[in-house]
Amino acid sequence: MENAVKILIVDDEELLREGCRRLLDMSGYDVKTAGEAESGLRLAAAEVFEIAFVDFRMPGMSGIDFIRRMQEISPSTDVVMMTGYASIEMAVEAMKNGARDYVAKPFEAEQILEIVRKLLQHRQAPKVADSAGFAFTFNDRPMQIIGAGSRMQELYALIRKVAPTDSTVLVQGESGTGKELVAKAVHAFSPRKHKPFFAMDCGSLVESLFESELFGHVRGSFTGATATKHGAFELAQGGTFFFDEIGNISLNVQAKILRAIQEREIRRVGSSQTIPVDVRVIAATNLDLKDAVSGGQFREDLYYRISVIPIVLPPLRERLEDIELLMDHFIQKHNKRRRHNPIGKVAEPVRELFQRYSWPGNIRELENMIERAAVIEESSELTLQSLPPHIQFFNERAGEKNSGAPLSLAEVEKEHIHKILQEEEYNISRAARCLGIDRKTLYDKIRRYGLSLP
Repeated sequence: MENAVKILIVDDEELLREGCRRLLDMSGYDVKTAGEAESGLRLAAAEVFEIAFVDFRMPGMSGIDFIRRMQEISPSTDVVMMTGYASIEMAVEAMKNGARDYVAKPFEAEQILEIVRKLLQHRQAPKVADSAGFAFTFNDRPMQIIGAGSRMQELYALIRKVAPTDSTVLVQGESGTGKELVAKAVHAFSPRKHKPFFAMDCGSLVESLFESELFGHVRGSFTGATATKHGAFELAQGGTFFFDEIGNISLNVQAKILRAIQEREIRRVGSSQTIPVDVRVIAATNLDLKDAVSGGQFREDLYYRISVIPIVLPPLRERLEDIELLMDHFIQKHNKRRRHNPIGKVAEPVRELFQRYSWPGNIRELENMIERAAVIEESSELTLQSLPPHIQFFNERAGEKNSGAPLSLAEVEKEHIHKILQEEEYNISRAARCLGIDRKTLYDKIRRYGLSLP
């Protein structure tokens, strides 16, 4: 039973509960039961269940409330509603709140077994793109790339072609476009999907520690090396290694990464022994690496080695047709904190503004705005008043443009970046968070617009 599929049964009827337990147990599943919702949630918090059958009407917490709580505790669990009060309205309500299926009491044993078989088959099958996006499972968690436009459809097709190979992939795009999500999708569709996916943020480590973190070190190789340490490349053995923002790596470390990719072996710091490694490399950057090569900041041989298959992500301003989908997706995601007053509508001025805005922080900035609105908005409609001050300022200045003032979107962006810098007393970290972009992107825009810092 160690590797058996785990199933949870939550029902206040003991005979039904035990009958389901025996049926599923004899079919080879690992089954736990609970007589009321709170006990079931405690079990779900202690271990991960692939499937949970829950009664619609129980003393205390209802089945619908159980589903909502279950999504917070164990979002990867497929929940099936059981009820003696079957109706179309109940089924729709259950599905809206996250149920994967429902079954009406009384039911036959084969109905339960068929639901289990269907759900397990769905979990094991690779996901495909639909009209709203590209769904996949990563480390037993459902994920999705949102977008229905032609450029995104081309991206989905490329992911499916690239994933089964072992070729290195270079994901390029501005900050906030979803580069790591694409890397996870490539891994999820690859033969390595059950092996480790190790992501390293190349901009967060100081150079003196980078080599040790990447390749490991032996005891006594430098001051503080009190024990031999496995590096990240070893930990990703058999799986995928993701270099996030690879353009930030020094030339010295670049040479060692190139050797590791070419020779498929590494050497720990302070050791003369080589260790064979089998990893697929995916790299990402928001820089133009060709320019970095021309400027001597990036090795040409490493560039060609990692860019065997380039994937370019479009910025959000070039896929405005996906704004509505993304907005609705983030509203649903962040409505969880507004259970008693969820946002159910977006004011038309907000929709129009989102189509005009230039989105310097891309998808990350859009989600930050929606998350803020979910906290600030007092009504069930997302209004301009719940948006951050800088986008309200953008709206005002864009209005002036429409009334005759010759302001381009770039000029409006320059003005509101300058305004936020002043409001945050030129604290780059706070200003970047407010704008929904990272520090490096903000510095790039400051240079591009010729803004001065005190």
